Amino acid sequence: MVNMPLAHDLLWGMTPAQLPADAPQWAVESLAAGQPVVMRRAVSAEGLVAVGVRGVLREQRLAVFMPVDSIACRVSPEALCHVDCERDLPVMQALKQLRPGLDDCGWIWGVSGSVGFELASGFEAMHGASDLDLILRTPQRITRHQARKLVALFDQAVCRVDMQLQTPFGAVALREWASGSARVLLKNQHQACLVADPWTPQEQAA
Repeated sequence: MVNMPLAHDLLWGMTPAQLPADAPQWAVESLAAGQPVVMRRAVSAEGLVAVGVRGVLREQRLAVFMPVDSIACRVSPEALCHVDCERDLPVMQALKQLRPGLDDCGWIWGVSGSVGFELASGFEAMHGASDLDLILRTPQRITRHQARKLVALFDQAVCRVDMQLQTPFGAVALREWASGSARVLLKNQHQACLVADPWTPQEQAA
């Protein structure tokens, strides 16, 4: 692996034998079927990455660690922006509806959550009431006005759309940044903390 995976990347190569001894049977079955795991934000030991195993049910999520050397394939959320599937669900309708506006926004965006999982792996994860989860790579600050314009775009979709802004210091919810909150919740592998500006949190802590 030349580049280390980022949060929300889908990784293939983990085997049931690499799960903890007390892992639930559904997790064993998920990996045995060839499903990918999802990169998550957490501190890991050298040679390992923090990942999550998905089950069929929403509550079936298992946080584990995967050896870096086991990663056989990696798919990022931004690689899924223009992937389609034949299932005519509200989330897919919303994705098709929002693509032009997102492509024109000037930022790199991607598809995560159940939609990204199914588009990348082919394993059924979406359903009629699924939310559309998106990410936006924002190395530079996106203004609150820009954030509100995106929220207004998303609110026209046929399902709920949630987006995480991926800053150099962690992730913040688009809807929270678009709100009038003086401080917003910034999440990274070390902690979740309230900050006034997700792009300069170190200055606020000084």
